[in-house]
Amino acid sequence: MAVTLSLVVVLGITVWVLHRYAGLKFLHAVVCVLFGFFLATTGVAPMIRGAVASIIGLISGHR
Repeated sequence: MAVTLSLVVVLGITVWVLHRYAGLKFLHAVVCVLFGFFLATTGVAPMIRGAVASIIGLISGHR
């Protein structure tokens, strides 16, 4: 759970930075959030979750 919360914080900060400095419009961010929300309810969600966990494991040196 700590990894998920940390990843959510990092992604949230990334969206804020993109909005603030890279011209990401609020509507674009809303569309991306909705896409992620609905993607999480599909059958591909466990594969994405596993891929992200593997990448985090490789980065942190645990695996």
